[in-house]
Amino acid sequence: MATCPNGHDSASDDFCDQCGFLIGGASVVQSVPAAPAAPAPGDAACPRCGRARTGQFCEGCGYNFSAAASAQPPTTAVPTVAPTRAEPIQAPPPSTPPVAAPPPPPSPPAPAAPSAPPPSAPLPSAPLPSAPLPSAPDNSKRPPAAQGSWTAVVTADSDYYDSVLAAGGPDSAGISFPAYCPERRFRLTGNEVRIGRRSVSRGIDPEIDLTGPPADPGVSRLHALLVATPDGTWSVVDPGSANGTFVNGAEIHPGEAVALHDGDRIHLGAWTALTITRDG
Repeated sequence: MATCPNGHDSASDDFCDQCGFLIGGASVVQSVPAAPAAPAPGDAACPRCGRARTGQFCEGCGYNFSAAASAQPPTTAVPTVAPTRAEPIQAPPPSTPPVAAPPPPPSPPAPAAPSAPPPSAPLPSAPLPSAPLPSAPDNSKRPPAAQGSWTAVVTADSDYYDSVLAAGGPDSAGISFPAYCPERRFRLTGNEVRIGRRSVSRGIDPEIDLTGPPADPGVSRLHALLVATPDGTWSVVDPGSANGTFVNGAEIHPGEAVALHDGDRIHLGAWTALTITRDG
């Protein structure tokens, strides 16, 4: 009787009858026979290698018949090399059917749209802010235009020319009275009317332009101003001309506003006269 390395007594001298351990240290390699011999009557064949059973363990591969008695034999098992220690083959665990994923929760119903009010029920509306009314323009600080229709009639006055020559000015000897000077009329409009001679270089373009012909050499570029007054009449102002301005024969001071009336005469230059008339 043989003894295995684990101390068991075995009737077989190659594998232990109790634990199946290899006796003698020799490795056993057994190929699967192509056509195993049919087992003797009354003996069971090894499910691994097909060798006839002679004890608790298979002589070819060490299969433990006692341990596998209660287990279901595998469908196919073809080992090529016998292990150092035979281990019983455990049956694979039964496959677990896949767990179906739970169905998604149903979506909540869409909220119902609010119903429109019946046509007969008027919707409340906020009162609209009232737009401020445009205020009337303040004309208290603006000088009013002269009332009625006023006109300045420009002519050549020979008597005034004689008085200029008699005064003996520095240029009076070279000034001659015009042979012909047509009458010109200028309507007074707006709040201010300039009297003088046009100058492109100085940017002066007076409303009463005395450039001519005939040209009065004693008239300055900006000689005098006619200004509308609050009472609807006009005044004359000399801003500082070279030869001065006269109203009804009296010279006025520079910068002084002198009121005018219907029929007043303004003299300036060497022979120019302006008669102020009111038509209505």
